[in-house]
Amino acid sequence: MSEFASIILHAGRAGVELALFVLLPVMIVMLSLMRLLEAKGLLDRLVAVVAPILRPFGLPGLGVFAMIQVLFVSFAAPMATLAMMDKGGSPRRHIAATLAMVLGMAQANVVFPMAALGLNAPITMGVSALCGLIGAALTYHVFARNLPDRDDDNPMIVKHKDADGPKGVLDVINKAGGEALKITVGAIPMLVLALVFVSIMREAGVMTFLEEALTPLLNTLNLPGSVIMATISKYIAGGTAMMGVMKDFLDQGQVTIPEFNRLAGFLIHPYDVAGIAVLISAGQRVAEVLKPALFGAAIAIILRSLIHGFLF
Repeated sequence: MSEFASIILHAGRAGVELALFVLLPVMIVMLSLMRLLEAKGLLDRLVAVVAPILRPFGLPGLGVFAMIQVLFVSFAAPMATLAMMDKGGSPRRHIAATLAMVLGMAQANVVFPMAALGLNAPITMGVSALCGLIGAALTYHVFARNLPDRDDDNPMIVKHKDADGPKGVLDVINKAGGEALKITVGAIPMLVLALVFVSIMREAGVMTFLEEALTPLLNTLNLPGSVIMATISKYIAGGTAMMGVMKDFLDQGQVTIPEFNRLAGFLIHPYDVAGIAVLISAGQRVAEVLKPALFGAAIAIILRSLIHGFLF
């Protein structure tokens, strides 16, 4: 019993430290910057310029905004955009393409904290954007081509906070800080549970068994055995849980920085049980286009994995 208590305390300390000392400061800065750019209307101008270029990929203006949100805020940030597309009557093919792009891209709430630990953020984000667009295009033109298509019924306009004057700027920053704190606190349970799960699996010998069984495959791919537990944690509990596990492995020397960068395309994205459940809760029509979106997102992740493996 004392060993189990020790595992819980160690996992709790590691999870809270990662959340409060790595995730929280990064999220406060990035969210404040993004919310200020939104409030000043700069992001709307960027979307207006980029949207015509990305329309052949099946992305409407709000789809471009969703891309910016997942790249610079978090995987859950595009929920509001998807909800607007759902209620505003966006064509289902556009919704499917946008959902596929979001599911196949690297989320900021993992990329930026892990950048502090050695992740190559610029390459990860660049490859993510490119492959996310490919996944969206394949979804729009291939996997979702038979979905009902109709024009927007409502002019969907993204409403932002006003940042005019010192009070307006301070209000936007305070709201962004509160949002960052909510995201961080919400990530702690999954971080702690994932670390407890991995520790128990290690103590029970399950991890050793899986590593020995899959050693030939891992050697062929030039990957460490610890990738098994990181993968299980990621696809069951989500990206933040994987982040906690991977930080533990990095601290113990079980994974090197180059190895983690090689795995980033495969491990950093919302294509997992938790991420999918959150995103499809944005609306009924979003949930209805999940199947074609999953196909497009899967191809995006495969491409990202291959590119990261080649680059690192």
